[in-house]
Formats: sequence, C-alpha cells, structure tokens
Amino acid sequence: MENNAQEQVNLFIIGSGPAGYTAAIYAARADLSPVLYTGMQAGGQLTQTTEIENFPGFPQGIDGNMLMSQMEEQSRRFGTDIRFGAVTKVDFAHEKGGLHTITIDGEKEIKAQSVIIATGASARWLEIPTEEKYKGYGVSACATCDGFFFRGQVVCVVGAGDSALEEASYLAKLCKKVYLIVRRDQMRASKAMQSRVLSTENIEIIWNSQITEIYGAEAVEGVKVYDKVKNTTTDIPLQGIFVAIGHHPNTELFAGQIDLSPEGYIITKNGTSHTNVEGVFAAGDVQDNRYRQAIAAAGSGCKAAMDAEKYLVEL
Repeated sequence: MENNAQEQVNLFIIGSGPAGYTAAIYAARADLSPVLYTGMQAGGQLTQTTEIENFPGFPQGIDGNMLMSQMEEQSRRFGTDIRFGAVTKVDFAHEKGGLHTITIDGEKEIKAQSVIIATGASARWLEIPTEEKYKGYGVSACATCDGFFFRGQVVCVVGAGDSALEEASYLAKLCKKVYLIVRRDQMRASKAMQSRVLSTENIEIIWNSQITEIYGAEAVEGVKVYDKVKNTTTDIPLQGIFVAIGHHPNTELFAGQIDLSPEGYIITKNGTSHTNVEGVFAAGDVQDNRYRQAIAAAGSGCKAAMDAEKYLVEL
C-alpha cells in the first residue's frame, strides 16, 4: 500500500453533484479543508441534462455540464481538494470522535474525522437498446426539469405510481397530448391521483403495454408500444419520453454501516443532515426520496457542511 495510505483529513465528501459541491464550498470557506472524491460520474446526474432552466441565477438557462463545472471551480477556489476516484469501501466508527476509514479504488485508505455522503440517486430506466442514445434528446427522468422544452408537443410518461401520475398531470399543462403507458391493467398510484389523471382530457392511458423501441434521427420522433393482451405493436409519434418507474439511491456501499430506509435512502434526523453515526452526514438525493431537485440537493449540501462544522468544533 502507498505511503499516504493512512492520510487523515478533517472532512471527507463522497460525491460531486450539487449537494457535494455545495457542501465543499461551505466547508472550505469555514476552513475545514475538505477532501472531495468525485466518484465515477463527476458532476452527478446533471451532467446528463442538456439545459437547466429552473436553477436560480441563470435567467437564460444553463447547460448541466457547465453548471457542475462552475460549482467545481467555485469549490476549488475556496480550497477544496477535489480528487478523481471512487470510494469502494467505508468503515464508520460508531463513537463520537472516532475516525472513519474510507477506501479509494480498492487500495488507498483515508481516515476522516467527519464524512458527508452525497452519492445521489439514479433513475430506473427502461433498459431497452435505443434508450441510452436519446437521453437528453427526448428521453428524461424528470418532468419538472425538462417538461418546459416540450411545450405544445406530444409526450409520454412511463409508469403507474404517484410519481408517474404527478409527472403526467404536470406535463398535461404544458403539452398538447400526454400518453401514460402502464404495464398492467391497473395503477399503483393513490385514488386521488388516478382520479385527477382520468379526468384530464389530454392524457390518454395505454394499458397493459410497454415501449419496445425508441426511434428518431437526432432526437426522439416516436416509440413502438407493445400491447401484451392484444399481442400487437403500435407506432406512436411523439417528441418526449418521461420515464417514471422510480429511483434507487446510491447507497449499496453503506449497507450495514448506516441506517437506511426500506427503499435504501439514508435516514437523517429531524430535518438535519445527521445520520445515526456520529460525524457522518448525508445530503442530496441520497437522503431525499421526495423532491429530487438540484436546488434542493444544493441546499441540503449547505446544511451538511454546517452540521459537520459544528460537530468538528465540538470535538
């Protein structure tokens, strides 16, 4: 193992999305000398978004990669030590003041007095061959983020839970037509949400069906939908596909080390970033199964840095 395998730091930040970089900005300005490891996808989910129009401060919108690049630059400006690499193992101490051990790329170990987990959550996708090609070019997992770009157009939402129906209702206010594609003959969503969708004129539900192919030139132009009951496939011309079949938090690394909800989200205490482990904090989508917005993640990154600062001062 390398000579610096036992490096010790005040604050270790895992993840480089809005939560991680905001935590780094606040922590660096508080002279906590944070070390941030970006993970395999530097910048997080926003780097897959072509344009963001609802992040405050950018009246003309901003490219997702550019926004994250600017957050990274701001973090560095205040002294954050940003490193490229993936955390592959953690061993959290369970007493106040204990050092937490983080392993990088299966080799290097770093000891940390405090840790902020900001590993985010990943959308569940359809996992059909043509899906990856059109991500950011008509395929999205966030109507609130991207719905505006499809104003007056035809789109579809895939899913049957509350989130899917909420997205369909939101898009119906913007779009000419919304198809809701449901795999079964019933929905999992609440009765109130179902009633709202069923009473919306420009939402059409396609039951017992699934998308088998997405097609188009440079962007989405339509989908092929297979009806499992009729055993038929239909072409539906449209410009946008919103996949709403759930998210999964990136917490596999922390199983057995920290308290997780049944869905795998990190449990934080009473509106703070505190976890059940002393000196370990969580921010962003990894602990937020409700809002999942970049600005909300950034705000929670601020909270985590302030909580970590108070913890370190008390030590």
